[in-house]
Amino acid sequence: MLAAACSLIDIGINLMHADYDRDRDAVMARAFAAGVGKMIVTGSSGPSTHKAIELARLHPGILFATAGVHPHHAAELDDELASEFTELVRACAVVAIGECGLDYFRDYAPRDLQRKSFHRQLDLAAQVGKPLFLHVREAHDDFVAILHEHPAALEHGGVAHCFTGSVAELEAYLDLGLSIGVTGWICDERRGAHLIPLMRQIPSDRLLLETDGPYLLPRDLQPRPRSRRNEPAYLPHIAAAVARARGDKFATLAANSTAATERLFRLP
Repeated sequence: MLAAACSLIDIGINLMHADYDRDRDAVMARAFAAGVGKMIVTGSSGPSTHKAIELARLHPGILFATAGVHPHHAAELDDELASEFTELVRACAVVAIGECGLDYFRDYAPRDLQRKSFHRQLDLAAQVGKPLFLHVREAHDDFVAILHEHPAALEHGGVAHCFTGSVAELEAYLDLGLSIGVTGWICDERRGAHLIPLMRQIPSDRLLLETDGPYLLPRDLQPRPRSRRNEPAYLPHIAAAVARARGDKFATLAANSTAATERLFRLP
């Protein structure tokens, strides 16, 4: 088992992505050295969920997993896989249902199948009583409408992962009782500047931090990494950007985010 006395938690890291295959242990070691003590490994399909659970079981109390089908993979959620997930989500290592939701930006799966997959996973979250790890891109209206149809799923909370939206979208997610996941998007002066004034509107007990690695490498990292691959060791950089935007001390932001994460996902 790995161990570290650290303060930050990365709530969204695709640690089973092939980009980490050559040095996954070193990635984890760098994270701990940087002050990231726990990580939630994202499951986004049948195979990736199995792998996330397996890795989390190797590092109990430090790594955790989500179990779900990303909207890109919605066409894969047939009756057989849905039945399999009813068992997978009950694993102790699994702390949330997802990554699930809607993505009308890429449309890698037909929208009707995305909605069907989303409904199925919301029903499952209500059955097992675990929070939601949610994805939405260019599908806000349908996303909110479907969530309103599943109040039982929302009773256990959830997070709007990788929030990049508008003030109106933020208010809608907060009204639903969701927490908000903030990534290195806030460090991108081209796309993320609008997020800076929104940080003060997120209650401190509902603001969570994530890298979404290997994606979304913070654009303002100095020195610039040779690789464009993001990793959990960069989470303190994101936390510092969020703290500046909120006018918080880094230690305050870190403590509040960690406490909120532990509470939502019921981490030890």
